[in-house]
Amino acid sequence: MLVVQPSLSIIIPVFNEEERIGATLNVVVNFLKTRDYAWEIVVSDDGSTDSTVSVVKQFINDGSDVKLLQLVHQGKGWAIKNGILFATGKYRFICDADLSMPIDQLERFFVNDSGCGEIVIGSREMPLSRRIGEPFSRRLMGRIYNILVRVMGVSRITDSQCGFKCFSGEQVFALFDKQTISGFAFDVEILFLAQRAGITIREIDIDWYYMPNSKVRPILDAICMTWDLARIRWIHKFEWRG
Repeated sequence: MLVVQPSLSIIIPVFNEEERIGATLNVVVNFLKTRDYAWEIVVSDDGSTDSTVSVVKQFINDGSDVKLLQLVHQGKGWAIKNGILFATGKYRFICDADLSMPIDQLERFFVNDSGCGEIVIGSREMPLSRRIGEPFSRRLMGRIYNILVRVMGVSRITDSQCGFKCFSGEQVFALFDKQTISGFAFDVEILFLAQRAGITIREIDIDWYYMPNSKVRPILDAICMTWDLARIRWIHKFEWRG
């Protein structure tokens, strides 16, 4: 039987998302069914202890092109790393489980069809971007963190932490083999490695809606992510050129 490589893999990292993963999958699947390219959805489960897995399996049993990758709990970065490496699509798109960016903006990320390999990331800081409903404290925390990111590793990126990113090209996928950060700061490590490898990184404007019940813990995760920035600098010190 001939196996066709999907043009697109959507990787959705989840941890105890029983309340919204069903609605998110329903929206994403219904959108993709209207497209004329082959696709798959990989739900990368970071050791959920609620009914998340059962909800995802309902979509699998219904015949949708949804796959489930079950992992031991280690963090969002761990779930995404394994999901990216498990997926098979030409393009591999990371999508947050809360679907804070409308899925109909997905194809904004397909800005280069040459197959040469690049990273396209959604940014909430581009001139045409819109942030809807975000508390000022959350916005401030993000801006401070982005300053630290620029100082300690990833230059010229306005929004490293937006949860919507698209990867293409074998050399880009190979970055995830080098990923060591399992938590929220994994984005910074991947983008840092990409810049060191000379891989093109593009930012595009998106509409982004603040969603309540975020898994981000403002104070604790800010401390952990700042610590991870220092770890990235140390781990890759021989590649560091300022």
